[in-house]
Amino acid sequence: MTVTSPSTAYPVSPRNRVKRVHERGSYDRTSVHAILDAAMLCHVSYVLDGQPYCTPTLHWREGETLYWHGSSASRMLRHLTQGVAACLTVSHLDGLVLARSGFNHSANYRSAMCFGTARIVEDPAEKAEALRAVVDRFYPERTASLRPITPQEAKATTVIGMRIEEASAKVRAKGVADDPEDIGHPVWAGVLPVRTLIGAAQPCPHVPEGLARPEMLAAYAEGRALDEALLETQRRYEEAVS
Repeated sequence: MTVTSPSTAYPVSPRNRVKRVHERGSYDRTSVHAILDAAMLCHVSYVLDGQPYCTPTLHWREGETLYWHGSSASRMLRHLTQGVAACLTVSHLDGLVLARSGFNHSANYRSAMCFGTARIVEDPAEKAEALRAVVDRFYPERTASLRPITPQEAKATTVIGMRIEEASAKVRAKGVADDPEDIGHPVWAGVLPVRTLIGAAQPCPHVPEGLARPEMLAAYAEGRALDEALLETQRRYEEAVS
């Protein structure tokens, strides 16, 4: 387990402490942020009126605040006006681990779990900035070239913000962990690496002839790993707003 100073780590409590295989856990902000920033898709869990919900959605990070959005017509999101305790998780599957026993099969992964109070972003300036960021964080400087968002579109979109109060990261990045007595068992064992790669671009048929793909999409080169591209666009976004 990674040990960090209080200034660079999230506080540890029974809520975010890694309990199983604790040596894979880490609480430092750098590790948690890297896992969050390398993904677009997260799952947000909360309890409303005694009923648990888990919502898959796109997320983005501004410093210590995580944002996501949804339809203003969502019954669940309307309950967040006063704020509600929430848990946001992100996970990356990096490899399939095949051992010599079913018990020791595993997976290589990176995961982050963040806790805080989810709230609807009511402040007009913060909401306008968030609606810009949901595009520019992934596609640097793209908003400036788009048709402006209309008041009706902004009204139809709910933005949720959650400051990270506690968080933990958990990572497995190693080979087969067989029991010593299983090493001689005659079956193939090893790791099958897994990556999400960017494919060839498929331009909309209505793109005017001769209109080139913009340079700001260079991070999304064909064949590149998506998590690497997202980390690059996060860095570019932070540089642009700093």
